[in-house]
Amino acid sequence: MRRVALRVAWPAFLMAGLLEMLVFGAVDPADLSGWLGRALAGWPPGGVYTLAFFAFWAVCALGGTLTLRLVSRARR
Repeated sequence: MRRVALRVAWPAFLMAGLLEMLVFGAVDPADLSGWLGRALAGWPPGGVYTLAFFAFWAVCALGGTLTLRLVSRARR
């Protein structure tokens, strides 16, 4: 289990950083409150960046974990 976590965590972290740069290079955090039904209204930009980074990291880690699980099952 720990090997899977180590194999997934760092690549997912790097991809989350890349996604963060790509998304917020094109989108202003203040604009997100209109898209998300004012759920983020009043949040400072740093909070939006942090929340988005952890969401991106979780999605990338989930994708990497599922990929490793499916590949290991295919080999058996």
